[in-house]
Amino acid sequence: MKLFMIRHGEPNYVDDCLTETGRKQAAAAAERLALESLDEIYASSNGRAKETASYTANAQGLPIKELDYMREITWGGEGVPVDGHPWTLSDWMINEEDFDFAHDDWREHPYFKTNKATENYDYVTGQFDAFMKEHGYIHEGSRFLCTTDEHKNVAIFGHGGSGACVLSSLLNLAFPYTLVMLPYGYTSIIVLDFPVSKGNYVHPRIELFNDMLHVRNLSDELKFQQKSE
Repeated sequence: MKLFMIRHGEPNYVDDCLTETGRKQAAAAAERLALESLDEIYASSNGRAKETASYTANAQGLPIKELDYMREITWGGEGVPVDGHPWTLSDWMINEEDFDFAHDDWREHPYFKTNKATENYDYVTGQFDAFMKEHGYIHEGSRFLCTTDEHKNVAIFGHGGSGACVLSSLLNLAFPYTLVMLPYGYTSIIVLDFPVSKGNYVHPRIELFNDMLHVRNLSDELKFQQKSE
């Protein structure tokens, strides 16, 4: 399976849709993805993700299958600073505390122990493991057991937070580390290849990350989600 992960276009968070710039970005992403022969298109249940996906779905004549668990994550918790904003807290852990992700558990850190972002992380990654199993890849530790000999190109239109949960799990990286070290912009394209080797263990291969050439003239500044859903 080749997994295409696409973040939504520039959003109007109040109405959960795209701005005019966001619609131009979504159209540009659809043109870029026309170079790929997609077999399935999925989107989170948030309006901005489904609207972004609609441009590619219409261009390729495919239906959009909704994944409610890929909605943008929420955050916050009693005593957690900056309202629990995971990007800010993760940045503090790395740049101010030099947190040791190799040996210490990020879940037990005060920034995440009571933060709803951690609960969201567990939910998203658990559901995505079930998604991968349906597509022939069983997640076991840091690797996947391939149970299929079928190759598919699968696109998922989602968000910065829920997408980071998935990347963290697939690549076996700590969630806060992933948020800070692997950011990606509006309608950026990430491609992960899962080799088809039925009966064997495989690892995802990063073919492309944060590809934004299609929106280089469309306000392609990197931005993080600022408000919890």
